Amino acid sequence: MPNVELPRRAAEAILRRVAPSATLAELVVRTGGELSGVWELRADRGEPVIVKVYPELWRWGQDKEVHVYRTLAAHGVGPTPEVLLVEPPGGLLDHAFTVMTALPGLPLSEVDPLLDAAANRRLYRRLGEVLAAVHGIGQAAFGYLTTEVEEPESTNTAYMTRQFDRKLAEFDDLGGDRALRDTVERHVAERVPLFGGCAAPVLCHNDFHDGNVLVVEGANGWEVTGFVDVENAIAGDPLSDVAKTDYYSIRGDHAKLAGLLEGYGPLPDDWRDRVALYALHHALELWGFHASSGDTRFLADLADDVRRLAR
Repeated sequence: MPNVELPRRAAEAILRRVAPSATLAELVVRTGGELSGVWELRADRGEPVIVKVYPELWRWGQDKEVHVYRTLAAHGVGPTPEVLLVEPPGGLLDHAFTVMTALPGLPLSEVDPLLDAAANRRLYRRLGEVLAAVHGIGQAAFGYLTTEVEEPESTNTAYMTRQFDRKLAEFDDLGGDRALRDTVERHVAERVPLFGGCAAPVLCHNDFHDGNVLVVEGANGWEVTGFVDVENAIAGDPLSDVAKTDYYSIRGDHAKLAGLLEGYGPLPDDWRDRVALYALHHALELWGFHASSGDTRFLADLADDVRRLAR
């Protein structure tokens, strides 16, 4: 997480901006958000709020999150945090910050060990419904999303071949195994026509896994209360999103996959092949993320995933 701080006095002033009669009772560091520092402000009255503070290098990330959250809200997709306050640097803090409502619950990843197959199937059915709603929001072109599509491509084939080229070059630069790199290149080249199966881009969360989905336990078991962290959003093939959920969270769990597919609805005939190809991209990207940060703990396992998916 970037080296940013939220002093208590500043937190108190921020809380007064969105809840003038409230007093700060507790300031809690929260996880989540690769581009920002995240805190929960708990008040003596009313609901807690989330503050995300952005270093100048990642100032654009604030604009992106606000844009994506407000786009989702405008289309009635959620629940997601409501944006309460957007501040540039130089006011209450030296850095830009955003204040949002705090969704109730725990990350699904934390309660997953407690769940049986029936509970997983029910929860993932809801995740499928939510993901399908996100994918109902069309986009103008394929590409990385900020407040607009960056380096837009008119076809998914152009976008995804570019992305694989970049990830393979990064794999080379970061010391990845050359033979594995060549295997991936051949594997993708043989399957390029699959990218053409997506004719129109949609909004993709691009990080829709159990760490970014919140749940609470109610009278009928665990229920989804919403999702967060839209920092990675893209305009792309909806099956790329399905693939990331599958690769990050499902990982062969039949109950979870069955639930997700039930909730999402009908998929094209080639969905398994496309999901597998996108999963390869996600594995390659995750390898690059850890290698570039100097975190070598997961590189061998991720390389094994890349190798398995490129067979």
